[in-house]
Amino acid sequence: MIPSDRLQQIRERFEYLEARMAEGSGDIAALGREYAELRPVVDQIHDWTSLQADLAEAAAMLDDPEMKELAEEELPALRARLPEAEKALQLALLPKDAADARPAMLEIRPGTGGEEAALFAGDLARMYQRYAEARGWRWEVIEEQPTELGGLRELVVRIEGDNVFARLKYESGVHRVQRVPETESGGRIHPSAATVAVLPEAEAVDIDIAAADIRIDTMRASGAGGQHVNTTDSAVRITHIPTGIVVTSSEKSQHRNREIAMNVLRTRLFDLERQKAADARASDRKAQVGSGDRSERIRTYNFPQGRMTDHRIGLTLYRLEQILAGDLDEIIDALTADAQAAQLAEMGA
Repeated sequence: MIPSDRLQQIRERFEYLEARMAEGSGDIAALGREYAELRPVVDQIHDWTSLQADLAEAAAMLDDPEMKELAEEELPALRARLPEAEKALQLALLPKDAADARPAMLEIRPGTGGEEAALFAGDLARMYQRYAEARGWRWEVIEEQPTELGGLRELVVRIEGDNVFARLKYESGVHRVQRVPETESGGRIHPSAATVAVLPEAEAVDIDIAAADIRIDTMRASGAGGQHVNTTDSAVRITHIPTGIVVTSSEKSQHRNREIAMNVLRTRLFDLERQKAADARASDRKAQVGSGDRSERIRTYNFPQGRMTDHRIGLTLYRLEQILAGDLDEIIDALTADAQAAQLAEMGA
């Protein structure tokens, strides 16, 4: 049963925000964000309460001999719509992850498998870049270490756009590939793997980093970048002494590199805090999706069979080529639905 007092509180808050924005008073940006977050919830409340009113009206018509026949026709259709409306409202009322709307840091690194793992890491990077492009997101490379054969030793990317973290947060984990490597002359299938981490970008107010806790080193930038990069000590490496986290940035501007590296460091420290909080909440249970365990093998890409399997939800799709071309919505939607179902189950909905 959905508590009516909670629905009334949400409506009253929405009306308050609407009035404040109309007056032009207060922090308009903050008011606008909260208003936009509540709008779909209020719409679902309206749909559900309207349906309840229609049901009550039709039920009352049963006592009117002139309207009874019409009511008997309308009631089955109205009752059939009720479960779907209740489910939609319950989903809208689920607690939101405050980080869902934030930009994200995507980190990809090869795992077991040598050069083949590095090539697969490159394939994953292109898959996510195409997905980002299809959604109109901004893709900004922070750190990239390519291999001679076109693979990746490491890639760190900042992705900005609508609901980036919400769409990508279930991608963290070990991705395994099964295929015949280009370097294999015998035609044997070799398994290899790459790790993916998706972190919500931290804001300066989220994490306070003491100056005494970091060491900043400047060094000669390496890799592609032209003559300027190779002749200036512009690259920056920041070490967070308490955790041992090391981040680097190799743009041409040393000032910009400090800014980028500090942003990446804040994001990784923010992620550590989120993981600690998640572990504390999940001490007596483990959600099927989104556990945050980056050592977990979450997905297998089988090239001979053209198959992708997500092991967390048992989803298998036989359209590997399209998936690697960035067609990820079906997978992400299924993971999101599974996570929402788990939340509803926990709340006893």
